[in-house]
Amino acid sequence: MPSPVAHFHAVVPAGGAGTRLWPLSRAGAPKFLLDLTGTGRTLLQGTVDRLLPLTGPGGVLVVTGERHAAAVAAQLPELGASDVLAEPSPRDSMAAIGLAAAVLLERHGEDVVLGSFAADHIIDGAEAFEQTVREGVTAARAGYVVTVGIAATGPSTAFGYVRSGEALGVEGAPSARHAAGFTEKPDAETAAAYLATGEYRWNAGMFLVRARVLLDHLAAQLPPLHDGLREIARAWDGPERAEVLARVWPGLTKIAIDHAIAEPVAAAGGVAVVPGDFTWDDVGDFASLGSLLAAPSAADGSADDDGSRTLGDDTGVLRIDTAGALVVGGSARTVTVIGVPDVVVVDTPDALLVTTRAHAQTVKSAVDGWRARGREDLV
Repeated sequence: MPSPVAHFHAVVPAGGAGTRLWPLSRAGAPKFLLDLTGTGRTLLQGTVDRLLPLTGPGGVLVVTGERHAAAVAAQLPELGASDVLAEPSPRDSMAAIGLAAAVLLERHGEDVVLGSFAADHIIDGAEAFEQTVREGVTAARAGYVVTVGIAATGPSTAFGYVRSGEALGVEGAPSARHAAGFTEKPDAETAAAYLATGEYRWNAGMFLVRARVLLDHLAAQLPPLHDGLREIARAWDGPERAEVLARVWPGLTKIAIDHAIAEPVAAAGGVAVVPGDFTWDDVGDFASLGSLLAAPSAADGSADDDGSRTLGDDTGVLRIDTAGALVVGGSARTVTVIGVPDVVVVDTPDALLVTTRAHAQTVKSAVDGWRARGREDLV
């Protein structure tokens, strides 16, 4: 069991509807509240399980929407009531992480270092993850905004990329390097060219930084957003929270932390990247989900694996000549798939999705389509 990192607090932004995993993930039951890998723990619970040994008790803050605050608290009884920050409405990642930073600064003072880790990612490799966090905290204490660069397994077009520059030269963070820039989801040819240089890694959206440093950067880049978050944080643990939230929150700038802080601060030399040599997946679509599930046991006892997978009870699923198929069962029906390789079948009580792994990234268009037809009950 790792020892906690002094003055380190983890922030877990828990938002988004996971529209590429519809109809399994919905606005009312988003993917971070679901057990998507059959472990018996939801993605959110797995994230907190991973972080608590590094922070110690009371060291994790979850920032989520008011709609999901009760479910988050129910899934995480190890957290106290003050450890769940409920946003009145989505204002993107900068407001969520900035609010947490401002609240942590009010509660714990100038020494606090925060690490932001999404609630819906899967990580395997506890020792490597711990080493990355410890190096990241050390670099953050030196004044840098630190991001984690994941070792790419291929030229994916689904992720952003961060380019590593010169060594940072911070004692205690031997692997840390200057971040030379960020690129959002390049095409396949560009991604392959990036990886050939050896300088690029996937940008997993994990950030480590001193709370004061983050807020100072925010004050320089977006003063009104900084001022609003500081005002809310000063009232958060007092009787005026509801009034201040209602008055200030709706007017906050809606922007991602990547655009608000990471990109401009990197251009000025203030961002570092530490390598994350652990297995990471953001479970961004059904193709990704299929690659994370274990092979089902063959009914005849054979060990052949054709790449087909099931999330849920595999006894109700029959596949014939369907290599690479993914079946997600969520109703009482049995599911039979014949002769359709790489098909994706997601069966829920009120919605059925049939697509292919190749079209996994376009599933969110189904959410847009049903919403356009006024079927908010489905999304």
